[in-house]
Amino acid sequence: MALRGPLFRLLRAQLNHTCQQSRAQSVAVLGAPFSRGQKRRGVEHGPKFIRDAGLIERLSGLDCTVHDFGDLSFHRLEKDDPYMDVKFPRTVGAANKMLSGAVSRAVGAGHTLVMLGGDHSLAIGSVSGHAEQCPDLCLIWVDAHADVNTPETSPSGNLHGQPVAFMLKELQDRMPDIPGFSWTKPVLSSRDLVYIGLRDVDPGEHHILKNLGIQYFTMRDIDRLGIQRVMEVTFDHLLARKQRPIHLSFDIDAFDPSLAPATGTPVNGGLTYREGIYITEEIHNTGLLSAMDLVEVNPVLGANREAVEATASLAVDVIASSLGQTREGAHVSIDEIPPVKEDTEQLRL
Repeated sequence: MALRGPLFRLLRAQLNHTCQQSRAQSVAVLGAPFSRGQKRRGVEHGPKFIRDAGLIERLSGLDCTVHDFGDLSFHRLEKDDPYMDVKFPRTVGAANKMLSGAVSRAVGAGHTLVMLGGDHSLAIGSVSGHAEQCPDLCLIWVDAHADVNTPETSPSGNLHGQPVAFMLKELQDRMPDIPGFSWTKPVLSSRDLVYIGLRDVDPGEHHILKNLGIQYFTMRDIDRLGIQRVMEVTFDHLLARKQRPIHLSFDIDAFDPSLAPATGTPVNGGLTYREGIYITEEIHNTGLLSAMDLVEVNPVLGANREAVEATASLAVDVIASSLGQTREGAHVSIDEIPPVKEDTEQLRL
């Protein structure tokens, strides 16, 4: 199926320029070892395992400058009682406030930011910090879950299922004043968001998606349309009015559990490897990726070492393809093929 529409002709026409830009790309990697947005311990080790899977080396081979800013150190509160049914609100709020500042500084310094989680509640701070520098950003949320519950609709009270609700302007009259979150403000309208990969949506979330007219693609939609068409519609929806920075928030559980078993809330029937990497390749090809999250890698939940390594390695592939690695091969650029050097000693013989 050929690309359609003036936007995609423009994007393809800019591809060579995009590739030239990527040669000078400066990437900041920031770890956020945090788990209080959900109940399963172990996801705080995600940043270490993703790095150990070769992330920095892989990115360094993509002809971009890599700055590893290490991991944030989050303070643990001794007393953090639930508010309504929201678990650890002050701890999650404080962690996201710290993360927001770090992301804002990195993006403001001209880096493309890669945030390694940690659980998906961290997107509150990541997107907020990004929006401080790029208030016109748009958000692509790749996930099995919509994560747009409000405290009133959340079945669990876990904040990793609620981050998008904090971001949307249309939901602010449905959000109570949760302790720890007085610093937050909504940064997105519903038209600034696209979901890809949904297959486990709570009743309240389904109502929000439909009522606000949010663009989303379930796995059934991907089966029906194909991933190429899904990305075409995604970019038409987000970028047709103007080119603007993209924030990619990628939960590893968007993939099928056979590919990413070491995660907290796996759901059968997820993205194939080819579908997931096509998403990130196409986002890179726009030249507009400004920040991304890779979250919910939980090495404690892998059944064995192979499962953990497979999940962490997949996370590295997602990040690398978002930043320029292609399945055609991506290497340090060269200007020409070196000429043949004759061995003068052999010639004398």
